Amino acid sequence: MITTLIILAFLFVGGFVYLQQPPFGQNPEGEHAQKVNKSSHYQEKGFKNQHLTPDLAEGTTYFDILKAYFKKVENKEPSKPLPSVKTDLKNLPDDVPSIVWFGHSSYLLRIAGKNILVDPVFSGNASPVSFVGGNYPGSNVYAVEDFPALDLLIISHDHYDHLDYKTVKALQPKVKQVVTSLGVGSHLQRWGYSTSQITELDWWDKTSIDDSLTITAAPARHFSGRGIKRAQTFWSSFILKTPQYNLYLGGDSGYDTHFKEIGEKYGPFDLAILECGQYNQMWKYIHMMPEETAQAAVELKAKTLLPVHWAKFTLALHPWTEPIERVTKKAQELQLPVTTPMIGEVVEINRNYPTKTWWK
Repeated sequence: MITTLIILAFLFVGGFVYLQQPPFGQNPEGEHAQKVNKSSHYQEKGFKNQHLTPDLAEGTTYFDILKAYFKKVENKEPSKPLPSVKTDLKNLPDDVPSIVWFGHSSYLLRIAGKNILVDPVFSGNASPVSFVGGNYPGSNVYAVEDFPALDLLIISHDHYDHLDYKTVKALQPKVKQVVTSLGVGSHLQRWGYSTSQITELDWWDKTSIDDSLTITAAPARHFSGRGIKRAQTFWSSFILKTPQYNLYLGGDSGYDTHFKEIGEKYGPFDLAILECGQYNQMWKYIHMMPEETAQAAVELKAKTLLPVHWAKFTLALHPWTEPIERVTKKAQELQLPVTTPMIGEVVEINRNYPTKTWWK
């Protein structure tokens, strides 16, 4: 018994020490934690969604998920390297807003004369360790040195496939300002970002970059956490507005009433960028099914949908092309235009929307 207790103690201490490494970040502490706790969305020691949001669907256990991951899934990953376009990111057009998608949820916006990078992950992994969550061959063709100076870095929430330690650490010399969800700045501060660089937003908070661009944080239905303790930082979607254009940046979200609410308050949107992958009925409350993604775009009053959160990592159990096939099929039924760029291909708002089925 004593030997067992000693082994358990060593494992506990070892695990605790391991979780103190920089990639795991740092949750809000001290005055920062007090500020976070004052949010009306922070209740009972953690942030809450608008409606009850279980991690798992009714009747599902973590053992069910474990068993499912041991089953073979046909076409779960690409059989060959993904095609891509190598765009000169430092010379994107200025006459019309443009977007370059890098797979999963990372993309660069050039709008109102500014360079805005969202949820960048270029380390090759969507996890804190190199042997888990590796990217598909061909999907990681861009590196930090390819990027221009960044007027703004937007981080929707602190999950590893949206906030990557190695990437944001390397990007810091290029970044003028960061806008993120409430509490997430604690991770960035630990990694060397200054408090003057970081603006944290609660839902419905707004900040202006200058007279040409405003960003409003809006609800999402998700969760957060990089270690054992969850929901200590917030998760958001964002509304990016200039005098001529209105864009919705979705982050991660399960389907809920907030899409209709945002559409009524802030729509219509020239473009909605919404997740369509890494879903399963076992965790249906925190990630949308592809058909729900198309419906959400309609409720947002989006003119065009750009589906993301696919084509870089395998984080769920579906075939890798299933998300884009299902969402485009449903969008066609709803008469909703969809753009499907290759990694690195330029999307020009209201002017050039690639639609090739390049994954086939």
